[in-house]
Amino acid sequence: MIRTGMIRKLPVGAAVLLLLAAGSLSACRYYSFTGATIQEHLATISIPLVNDASLSTVTGLEDELTELFVDRFVRQTRLSLEQDEFEADSVLRGRITRYENVPTSVSGDEQATRNRVTITVQVTWQDLIENTPLVERTFSAFEEYDPADPASEEEAARNALIKIADDVFTAATSNW
Repeated sequence: MIRTGMIRKLPVGAAVLLLLAAGSLSACRYYSFTGATIQEHLATISIPLVNDASLSTVTGLEDELTELFVDRFVRQTRLSLEQDEFEADSVLRGRITRYENVPTSVSGDEQATRNRVTITVQVTWQDLIENTPLVERTFSAFEEYDPADPASEEEAARNALIKIADDVFTAATSNW
């Protein structure tokens, strides 16, 4: 913490530079403490329910990923959630295109001892004010689990979705 008495003891040029630096930090109003930056003209985002076009046996993946997107884009930025996508400044859409569950390790009696869930999601984030795409990418993540535990496939799928949501958020908010 800098005390005013300390500033008085600095040479005039150094004090001016220190004050300018402090002032410029407050000018970064489009940067959040999470490290996310959002274009100035965007104030709202619509996040429709993610579409699950995969052949997943795990239910609720679309709800889970939608909630993860809301958590990152609304709760960790200055964007407000707009329910009506035609009223929003931007819209984030996700589509789960692939769900794969394959063994990665097999025992001597040919029983799977480890499985890997891989999820692929196609994501677009569209700036509706300037009619430009902000993100148009496919994201993929995997997580391994013990197939002997009945609940572990669902947990692995959800952990893969968390990784995807984090990757989407990073890609969307760090390219400015």
